[in-house]
Amino acid sequence: MDGSGIPGAGMVSVATDVRAVVASVVDPEIPVLTIEDLGILRDVAETQDGVTVTITPTYSGCPAMRQIEADIAAALRRAGFSDFEIIVQQSPAWTTDWMGEEARRKLAEFGIAPPTDEVVCPRCQADHPRLVARFGSTACKALMVCSSCGEPFDHFKQY
Repeated sequence: MDGSGIPGAGMVSVATDVRAVVASVVDPEIPVLTIEDLGILRDVAETQDGVTVTITPTYSGCPAMRQIEADIAAALRRAGFSDFEIIVQQSPAWTTDWMGEEARRKLAEFGIAPPTDEVVCPRCQADHPRLVARFGSTACKALMVCSSCGEPFDHFKQY
């Protein structure tokens, strides 16, 4: 009990607090985005044993997931939470549709073309870049070169 005399009265607050902590965890591969920005954070729920945090990787082999799990655990411990479980949920599969407009804006400002059908250079907004490599600095990004300014840039692939 939370002291109010009402069983379960503090539950919403705990889940809300945990979500705020977890939502602020930064993606290790794209430091301008949080896991909430990316849509990786799927759920935070209070259980009999504590709190469960559910995350979904951007793709099944994402090497950053172990680091993300470690970063979530560290953030929760720093915030004083000790009874938690992190669940990696593969289904439904993550999609770039789970990224909001704010995340797409942050990507573009950081120099990464956000996931779209029509890729434009994040620096000069020219269209029709040239694909250099299907995989850029991470597997979820392709390496492109602008057809106008000639600058290389990553394009976050659309899934």
